[in-house]
Amino acid sequence: MKCENCTKKECIKKTNIDDQQSVTPDTPDFNSEHEEKCDTSAHKVLAVSICPQSLPYFAAKFNLSVTDASKRLCGFLKSLGVHYVFDSTIAVDFSILESQKEFIHRYRHQKQEEHSLPMFASACPGWIRYAERVLGNPVTPHICTAKSPQQIMGSLVKDYFARQQNLSPDKIFHIIVAPCYDKKLEALREDFYTASYNSHDVDCVLTSGEIIQIMEQKKEFVKEAVVDNLFGEIKEEDTVSDGATRSDGYLEYIFKYAARELFDMDIKEITYRALKNKDFQEITLEKNGEIVLRFAAAYGFRNIQNMILKLKKGKFPYHFVEVLACPGGCLNGKGQTQTEDGKPDKALLRRMEEVYAEIPVQLPETNTHVQRLYQEWLNGTDSPKVLEALHTTYSTAEPPTDNMDIKW
Repeated sequence: MKCENCTKKECIKKTNIDDQQSVTPDTPDFNSEHEEKCDTSAHKVLAVSICPQSLPYFAAKFNLSVTDASKRLCGFLKSLGVHYVFDSTIAVDFSILESQKEFIHRYRHQKQEEHSLPMFASACPGWIRYAERVLGNPVTPHICTAKSPQQIMGSLVKDYFARQQNLSPDKIFHIIVAPCYDKKLEALREDFYTASYNSHDVDCVLTSGEIIQIMEQKKEFVKEAVVDNLFGEIKEEDTVSDGATRSDGYLEYIFKYAARELFDMDIKEITYRALKNKDFQEITLEKNGEIVLRFAAAYGFRNIQNMILKLKKGKFPYHFVEVLACPGGCLNGKGQTQTEDGKPDKALLRRMEEVYAEIPVQLPETNTHVQRLYQEWLNGTDSPKVLEALHTTYSTAEPPTDNMDIKW
């Protein structure tokens, strides 16, 4: 991936990959013919962002801690010529914070605004694709408008980071390492494309499993490296920590936040109640003998179908539902747990879950980098820039009658 004749090690050849190619499992051809002397104005800056749910996979594969696995992965990517490697936890925190605020607004205005509740989570691209293409207008207004972490990271890299580096967004080639294949399709959404720069927020998505395949092909020792920071002024020991990923999803954060904001109740521990199966669970909050909050987690296609059936029948008791396409959640994404014969690697998944459970959880509100970016990048927490960079819209058209079901 490096240009061999260049005197600058960080210099790579410009990649000329069209939009359709950029989301295939194939990696770009960085070994194209190079010039005698590199002209950096003609080169792409290559940036890679790693999803938090991918790190436990690499930790399990390498038999390392999440921190050490992150360093090995970062070192490998940089040995291929990658300029910057980012941990996208900061984008997760943005997505959670915006989802929290939106839920409070929907709850307080549920009598005035149609389709306010229930609110469905928006982080899973497989669920969003199914909702838009199959379910349509009855469901999409209920989906939280906060962008997924992947696309918020795209905005950070192509907007904030690009300006910090004095680069045009189209001069950055941004790759996401993710646990599932649906994120490849998400990267192609029209609302995540800037026509004026002819640039997607995310140019390419590679699954965790595809990265492992590349590493196995290389079979060479690489020096470990720490991940980069969007600000470029962070000490080495602060760039990667065991708190870089989290051990639960949006549901618990939004539930605790809503309990504080709406009912002045500080919830320390949450008790889940399994319903039909382990992938369909609920939690409730009671005050003065009355249930004031009822949340649910619905993972996997069958549970999603049952949930939507209840919604259409008008028998839906939940205020918020965390919807994920993969049974077991994002750790079980087919891009990192599926074996060659198409079956899930249960032993690997158990190891990932053990690693994930040991990662300390940090409240998004305590992330000082996020608070700094709200001011430096977005001009405050409630500015028009927040809506532009951190929120999106969904197709509200009626679903076609002849569409094919999407299954996971």
